[in-house]
Amino acid sequence: MKKELIEFCKANNIEYVGIANLGPYEDFGDVWKKQIEKGHLTGFEEKEFEKRINPTLTMSNIKSIIVCLFPYYVGTFEEANLSKYVYSTDYHIIIKKKLEIIGQYLKDNLKNFEYKAYIDTGPLSDRYLAYKAGLGFRGINGHIINDKYGSYVFIGYILSNYPFEPDKPDDRTCMKCYKCMDNCLGQCITGDGTINPLKCKSYLTQKKGELKLSEIGILRRNHLVWGCDTCQDVCPHNKNIDKTPIEEFKTNLIYNIDCDEITNISHKDFNKKYGDRSFSWRGKKVLIRNCEVFI
Repeated sequence: MKKELIEFCKANNIEYVGIANLGPYEDFGDVWKKQIEKGHLTGFEEKEFEKRINPTLTMSNIKSIIVCLFPYYVGTFEEANLSKYVYSTDYHIIIKKKLEIIGQYLKDNLKNFEYKAYIDTGPLSDRYLAYKAGLGFRGINGHIINDKYGSYVFIGYILSNYPFEPDKPDDRTCMKCYKCMDNCLGQCITGDGTINPLKCKSYLTQKKGELKLSEIGILRRNHLVWGCDTCQDVCPHNKNIDKTPIEEFKTNLIYNIDCDEITNISHKDFNKKYGDRSFSWRGKKVLIRNCEVFI
């Protein structure tokens, strides 16, 4: 059935699919404990430690984890003031539909099949699962790196009650050129595969409330008002990568927002126009704050 699953995914333009083992993920747990001790948390993560390392706490009858990569790179636009990952319609919407298509296919072909699909907001670390499923190797900036699409990939996973055979992790390392560390706007990359997200520009553009002067300084180090691509843009593994074959990530693009429009538009009209975009989830107030950093 694994062969059929892979063929079905490829027929639906999902080129990279693998199976992660069920853990518990003690090696990830060791790293996560250190992150907690350092206070390197954003609050977006799963708060229950054991659920981060033990998939059975999320699905009691789990037998395998299906992991898929969704490349999103479409090129670089000099006039962009948004990060590359938000150019298209909200990736949560796009990828959740694709994961549900996979889930329904398996329900149609496997007796009593059950599953739970997650994109970005699940209890487990999606990058760690992609590594365990053999879909890429890990960079010192914490990103998963795929040979064909670099680190410009979204990751979705499906907890399943069918015993697909696990794949082997890709234990290669990145070049360790340290360009990501040297060029990081907030100097948040620690060099051991983890970051301090509280100093990451991408996080700071999504943080609620007022920013400290030091945080404003980080935002001003490039012109993006949402997200940050610096560590990926300087990564040698991202040179000469293929653009995404996924049509939804290539169409209906917005790579620049007009700060004057965002400031003057009503909340209702903002939600109507941008409600299906990843950069809109915090509302217009945070975007206006980010825009004002550059005034």
